[in-house]
Amino acid sequence: MGSISIPAAHGIVWPTYFVMLVVACGIAFWKFSEKPKTFLSANGTQKGVPLAFNFVASGLGCGVLSAYPQIANIDGLQGLLVYAFAGGLPMFIFAFFGPIIRKKCPDGFVLTEWVIRRFGLICGWYLSACTIITVFLFMVSELASLKYAIESLTQIKALPVIIIECVVTTIYTSIGGFHISFITDTIQVGIVFILLIIVSCAMGSYVHIDTDLISESGLLKSSTLGWQLVYILTIAIFTNDFFMSGFWLRTFAARTDKDLMIGCSIAAFVLTAFVTVIGVTGMIAVWAGLMPVADQENSGAAFFFVLAQMPGWVIGFVLAFVVILSTCTLDSLQSAMVSTISNDIFRNKLPIFWVRCIVLVIMVPVVVVGLIADDVLTIYLIVDLLSSSVVPILMLGLSSKFDFLSAWEIIGGGLGGLFSVWIFGTVYYDSPREGGKLLLIWNGLYADDWSTFGAFVVAPFSGLVWGFFILAIRSVIIYIGCKKNNQPFDLFTKKFVYQEQTETASAVEVDKKILLNHRA
Repeated sequence: MGSISIPAAHGIVWPTYFVMLVVACGIAFWKFSEKPKTFLSANGTQKGVPLAFNFVASGLGCGVLSAYPQIANIDGLQGLLVYAFAGGLPMFIFAFFGPIIRKKCPDGFVLTEWVIRRFGLICGWYLSACTIITVFLFMVSELASLKYAIESLTQIKALPVIIIECVVTTIYTSIGGFHISFITDTIQVGIVFILLIIVSCAMGSYVHIDTDLISESGLLKSSTLGWQLVYILTIAIFTNDFFMSGFWLRTFAARTDKDLMIGCSIAAFVLTAFVTVIGVTGMIAVWAGLMPVADQENSGAAFFFVLAQMPGWVIGFVLAFVVILSTCTLDSLQSAMVSTISNDIFRNKLPIFWVRCIVLVIMVPVVVVGLIADDVLTIYLIVDLLSSSVVPILMLGLSSKFDFLSAWEIIGGGLGGLFSVWIFGTVYYDSPREGGKLLLIWNGLYADDWSTFGAFVVAPFSGLVWGFFILAIRSVIIYIGCKKNNQPFDLFTKKFVYQEQTETASAVEVDKKILLNHRA
């Protein structure tokens, strides 16, 4: 079994961070520091292929090294393929919805801007809170994955590594803004290509597979859990990607709708292929006799179990690549957080310096929670459940047939969806406490029951039901008011008109016009 010494690990990690800092700062000073107007976004600047690399990089991170092998180890090929396709195909969300939202909100750069113009400032803050929670938890999962990788590959402590990574990304993104994330994303995709080639070649040379274990393991067969995942992961990831402001920043960055389609198509294919190859190590670990099937305790380390069978130089390469991979992912999440806070909460009126300070404060709990978090996949599922209750009713607002929807239905529907999950969990487990735990997917994705599946069925459909129930109440109130004041009841016939925000019209004025539009 290969290994690297503590001095060697230090000799790889710290120079890698130093090189990343110097190169990124150099590029930031050279190209982007003099462009304050584009600090938060890169609207209309990216062609199809570079955009594809950015979408791929936004969907990758250290978490894929544990989440995909874990699902392959527990649910085999079926679970892995479902997860891989559910992770790649949602890229087409942005190819389909992106042009619509860009047309309705041409000067925006995150989804919340459209929500503010369509449903008002309060609803925008509501979606912004959901987005910030999502990005926060994804940063937690990234640092938790980095900790797991460092502790699996080396004997050095993870805390200094995590702190230095946060400092490095904060420094160069503070100089270059969102644009620098595009550069590092391209580097990240190249790193993943090299990583897969090296690890794949090394596996073929140093890992012995016992062919008798292939059929015995049952990992190539379908299972009940595998069929559950077809629904769970599709709903979870498709809806959650709406909350990923990093994806929307890249959607608005496309030069044309054609470039956006090209970028999303390439990204969907490449991302699916990448995570499938990485996830296969979860099955190889079983077939090589390194761990049993469905090893609940160690399944997330399947990639590293396989890696441990290789020479020390391979582990050293992987360590360097893991550091770069995590750094590039974290800077994208930080940039997304800065853009979201600046645009959604402060309407781009607060100096970027103070927004950066807010993000620095947020990074403190991110590090703390990241150090104690264990199950990365469960972290993803928590925000997935939130998005599955909010997004379905929200996206109806894109259609002119649903111009009668207002912030009341959007906010009430989302909260009602989560409340219904608690009711479902309480009834299912006959315990309010267990119902509350289901909101946090306490038993994980692989619970030996139908609780998680039920939660992801209840959340989206009950969110829609609650939204239209609130609409019915609001309709009755408005109808009574119209009759009392001898006014026409036009709630379901009045068409919503988007108000363009100009340099002379403040965000508050636009919000007032939106409120009048809704007759709220």
